[in-house]
Amino acid sequence: MLVSMVALSSGTAAFADEVTPTTSSATVTSSSLFSDVKNGYWAEKHIYKLASQGIIIGNKGLFRPNDSVTQQEAITMAIRFMGLEDQLNSDKDIKLPTNLTVGNYYKSYVELALKQNLLEKNVEMDDATLKTSWGQKQASREWITQILVRAIGKQNEAASTANKATSFADNSNISASKLGFVNLAVELGLTTGTTGNRFDPRGAVTRTQLATFFSRAGAYNNTVYANASEGIVTSISNNTLGLYVNGSIRNFSLDNNTAFFTSTSDTKVALSDVKLYTKVMVLENTGKASYVEITDPKEQLETIETTFERIFPGNMLGVSDNTSFDSYKYDANTVFLDQNNNKIEPSELTAGSRILIKQENVTAAKNVLVVQIKSGVINKSSNGTLQNVDVNNKTVAIKNATGSLESYSWDESSIIRYQNKILTPAELKNGSEIKYTVKNNVIQSIEVTQAVEYTLRGTIYELGANGTTITYKKEGGALEVKLLVDQPEIVIGGIDKPVLADLIADSTAGDQVELTLNPQEQVSRIAVLSRQMEQKPDATVVSYDVKNKLLTILDANKKPFVVTLDANTKFAYNTTTPTLAGIEPLLSNNRRINLSYISNRALSLEVLYKYEGTVTAVDTSAKKLTLQLTNGQVVTIPYLSPIIESYGIASSSISDVKLGTAVTVMMTDNQDSVKSILVKSSKQYEVTSVDQATSRVTVKADNLNSQLYLDKAVIVGDGGQISQFSNVQVGNIINVTFNGYTPTTIEVVKLLTGEVVAVDAATQNVTVKNYNGSTETYKVQGSFKIVREGQISTNLNSLLPTDRVEIRKGVDGYTTLKVLGTTTRDFWKYDSISRELYLKIQTTTEKNRFALSPNAYIHQGDTVITVQSLKENDNIVVYFNNDIIVEIRKQ
Repeated sequence: MLVSMVALSSGTAAFADEVTPTTSSATVTSSSLFSDVKNGYWAEKHIYKLASQGIIIGNKGLFRPNDSVTQQEAITMAIRFMGLEDQLNSDKDIKLPTNLTVGNYYKSYVELALKQNLLEKNVEMDDATLKTSWGQKQASREWITQILVRAIGKQNEAASTANKATSFADNSNISASKLGFVNLAVELGLTTGTTGNRFDPRGAVTRTQLATFFSRAGAYNNTVYANASEGIVTSISNNTLGLYVNGSIRNFSLDNNTAFFTSTSDTKVALSDVKLYTKVMVLENTGKASYVEITDPKEQLETIETTFERIFPGNMLGVSDNTSFDSYKYDANTVFLDQNNNKIEPSELTAGSRILIKQENVTAAKNVLVVQIKSGVINKSSNGTLQNVDVNNKTVAIKNATGSLESYSWDESSIIRYQNKILTPAELKNGSEIKYTVKNNVIQSIEVTQAVEYTLRGTIYELGANGTTITYKKEGGALEVKLLVDQPEIVIGGIDKPVLADLIADSTAGDQVELTLNPQEQVSRIAVLSRQMEQKPDATVVSYDVKNKLLTILDANKKPFVVTLDANTKFAYNTTTPTLAGIEPLLSNNRRINLSYISNRALSLEVLYKYEGTVTAVDTSAKKLTLQLTNGQVVTIPYLSPIIESYGIASSSISDVKLGTAVTVMMTDNQDSVKSILVKSSKQYEVTSVDQATSRVTVKADNLNSQLYLDKAVIVGDGGQISQFSNVQVGNIINVTFNGYTPTTIEVVKLLTGEVVAVDAATQNVTVKNYNGSTETYKVQGSFKIVREGQISTNLNSLLPTDRVEIRKGVDGYTTLKVLGTTTRDFWKYDSISRELYLKIQTTTEKNRFALSPNAYIHQGDTVITVQSLKENDNIVVYFNNDIIVEIRKQ
């Protein structure tokens, strides 16, 4: 049977306060109730609510919000709104007055409407010249207003304003018999006029407008709907809502289709906005909450703080204050909590503990819903996971073995250890597995049994010759050796992409560093905190004494200085294997160098063969190039006919070197001019093949394939860690940084695709259920943009639950959250040879054939199905990424 509220014609009139706003929220993906009602649609709340009450019904997942409403449909909706369906005449042979012709399905509704005086028989039959039947006639705005006012029983109030003119410019067009109804509807806020201060009394009413009218009229309707429950929230989880209703607890299941609103706003809210012990109204369908409305956001509990004494027979809680004793009765619905909000049994209460008794204030019985320990004595030993360490307030939060959160303080006597080391609280890391002991509510000891990572500080004494160990000097002067991971992360301020060789080890003045150790006690990160060395940048060589290893220089201010070179000095010149013997022939008069030293002993010596920085000026007349280096120094260098390397450009000239471009400038052997200019650039690719033997990858971007050799590139994993070429896989998205034609850095981009489960704009976290079925939280760091149907937003809240997204970081550093396109159609067929899916079209302009991704997620609910299981006319929701189907959800 074709359900009642689907109209075939299309209405055009709209109330001014109900015109769809021209914002992005009106054009986002479909809500889960009706596929043609978008999330953020202005009337979404009213449609959700009335659909959950059974007042409006869609057709094959569609609501058709802009279709006009016929009179027979409006009457059907009014009877449901009044809760009178149980009074319908079940007799199939219903006789209605002459000229009151309606469809068979609507006859019983119209008959009951006549009995309830929603309709006046003589008035409705007056027009004998109708070109269509009474039932199929479009409902006009003034006629709907009359039905609406009668449905809430306020026809007498309407009669009292029947002789009062409205303030609308077209007041004279309003029928005299409808004037009072229009006045009252405006007064009650059920509707306003159209643009231009008009009422348009004979304009057609759309399904969306009618849903809004009846939803607003609900404030004046005493009908109690059988599936409605109003009470106090006693528990909340991602899939269950507990409600205290009429003396008992009712549990309602929740899913992604449950809609949450407040009574004071038409904007959808999140599950997280529903708070414990507030008052809500739930509309259910076979135990599932389809609509939840927060009717009072205030906590509906009275709280009494007192001292617990004992449990008396009959579930009586004995308490006392300073002057008297009292008792409170509890029952099976009462929740007992410790001070960390963990559930306990009543028998676990300890005499003398301060407790909070929370009782509802909705019923006269004032039932006790919660009993919570405010302060008691805790002595325990247990295992758990560190969640948070607050050094300032000396508190630690622990997730215990049952998954509940506990919080304790520590004092100066508390002992914290990991293996054979004593740690400070600041060295504890969230996520570490621990054993802990509590005495009198204070942490006595914490033993880290499985560390996530921790940090140490010291001075680098020596780096192992094979790059596998580091010896550092602790604060007390003792030496300790640690193993290094294969490629530890090195952080040195002012050096771009530093390596292990850039660290300075010395028995008296090595780098001050912070070492990060992984759970296997290996150093995974070395961050230089400070260096004791002094520097002589842009110096020139005066002479070099090979026998005594004495180097005489003039610094940038032309002052002489002498240093000694030795085997521990770190050298840099145009080679990958620098040595003292290799650099000595280069130390001729006027050779330009960078020098760092301690007490006249050279720590590092670099023969200037290149500059890295940003182009600030190009003087083509004088043939001079000016750079601002990474350390802030500005240098001007002459050039003659330099080679220009810019990736993707076969033949470049100096005119292609633009201001603001990052470059590496290679100098001639005698350092007097520019030999070549390597333009730095970045591009994002998809890896299509990997050749491990040659360190070569084939990549694709903009539908073009390229080959890259990555043997000299630094590989960075999607977590920011240094990685290896062997970890680069087909299907990876990579950001490649080029120095001229050479790839220098490969960053594997974390690519997350799936359904948005939750958005927390405050913490910049987006939780996504990916197409493997697991849930992952993505931390949106730095700048980001949300792309939806070509529109760009920088408001994370514009991303909505049930959106399908692809999240990736671009070469510009921006994180892009692309909302996938979607359509709801009927399935036609699948071509397994071409891997193309055919959909039935609704208009001649629609595309009906689409490529199907090999990894497409095809499902019905949480059950994975095959594309071959789809049958013709199955209603499906399809999601696209770059016009390729990546998900099919069978309705």
